[in-house]
Amino acid sequence: MKKRPHIIIFNPDQFRGDALGHLGNEAAVTPNFDKIIENDAVSFRNAFCQNPVCTPSRCSFMSGWYPHVKGHRIMHYMMHEDEPVLIKTLKNEGYYVWWGGKNDLTPGQESVEPYCTYKNRPGQKRKLAPNLHAIQDWRGPKDGDNYYSFYAGKLDTKGEDVYFDGDWANVVDAIEFIKNAPKDQPICIFLSIGSPHPPYGVEDPWYSMIDRGKIKDRYPIGNEADKPSILKGIREGQRLNGWTEERWRELRATYLGMCSRVDHLFGMLMDALKEAGMYDDSAVFVFSDHGDFTGDYGLVEKTQNTFEDVLTNVPFIIKPPKWIDLKPGIRDALVELIDFPATVEAMTGIIPKHTHFGKSLLPVLAGTQDSHRDAVFCEGGRLLHENHCKERESLMKHKEPELSLYWPRQKMQTGDGIEHGKAVMVRTHEYKYVRRLYEKDELYDLKNDPMEVHNRIDDDSLADVLAALKDRLAGFYLETCDVVPYNIDQR
Repeated sequence: MKKRPHIIIFNPDQFRGDALGHLGNEAAVTPNFDKIIENDAVSFRNAFCQNPVCTPSRCSFMSGWYPHVKGHRIMHYMMHEDEPVLIKTLKNEGYYVWWGGKNDLTPGQESVEPYCTYKNRPGQKRKLAPNLHAIQDWRGPKDGDNYYSFYAGKLDTKGEDVYFDGDWANVVDAIEFIKNAPKDQPICIFLSIGSPHPPYGVEDPWYSMIDRGKIKDRYPIGNEADKPSILKGIREGQRLNGWTEERWRELRATYLGMCSRVDHLFGMLMDALKEAGMYDDSAVFVFSDHGDFTGDYGLVEKTQNTFEDVLTNVPFIIKPPKWIDLKPGIRDALVELIDFPATVEAMTGIIPKHTHFGKSLLPVLAGTQDSHRDAVFCEGGRLLHENHCKERESLMKHKEPELSLYWPRQKMQTGDGIEHGKAVMVRTHEYKYVRRLYEKDELYDLKNDPMEVHNRIDDDSLADVLAALKDRLAGFYLETCDVVPYNIDQR
């Protein structure tokens, strides 16, 4: 390895894979993401996360482990210092690691010092605009049909040039770091962007730039009897059944406006790398931890144990450094977010000191390999008796649990029923199978039913398909059920 590239990790939260213009969404306005793949990068159409919520997904893509390997499948069990985390590895390998944005990766009771050289604190130079999780007057009355919708709409900048939130501040601070980056060591910038995670709210010009007439129709609910019960429970709790399609279009347009704003921030970052003369020497990774319902199936936000493509299919764009072979454009290969650390290792020459299950994407970037995986996997939920996995901690800051934005979902998760039960997905290009411990399994013919409306689990004509997917799932667990540490004990 002649030299090690700079590593730029641009990680928006809750960004759906189908919210990119170059992947076919006519309403999406993402010029910077679209442009970079013309000459400099590859965008993966079929990239999938390994858990549909923040913390478990982040633990997975920073370690190369599936959530089940060490039980990282809830919001309150994070990566500890004795576990492998890519940015910690990069720091130990001599990188200056600059971390800006949300954590949801390492425990709040422990220091971030082992993982980064510098953890940014946004808002030191300019006051931050209110976070929509903290200022909630946009919700309306508690008994109204907007209270659990996450819809805030157009944001008021109060005369400022932008709604200067933590995302904008972190990008500005990252740009300042790029201008003054050390010349004698490689850098890693980990920008963990909060948007487009709801509440759905964005300022102009992004709020108004989305053509409402191009918004895609929402996915229908389907037969509730063939679906996991948590979906019906959340749907009833969110109270959105009476919404008109016009209101839904506004919510979906606002979400896409948030995605456009994220695209703008990404463009600012790339311009800074170019101005500093660092762009060609940088490997840039863009991916989200999971997606968002955004009105599909009559729902907003996400779940922890359902695996619709709108939740599990995420953007994944890779720009390698100039000296690595590249055939730019869009790839259809099935890939997983755990392939991210393996690709960084291949680019940097770092030899991992732990067993993980990622596979380098360098051959796919170069165009010498079309396929990558025969199947992808995602998992979540808990056993009925796992009371410590109900995440009651998330409700402790509320005097009344019903005040939480997430109450319709949290009510299901903290209850004693089967709604939050453990489940796992195996997905190929053509089919998706979901194995559930306590409820009806799911099987979807993705070629003929890409919206996953019709559960074909009882269809005898797909018996051979189902048997093959069950066998693949058994092999997956056998391959990945544990890891043996590299530190061998004496006997």
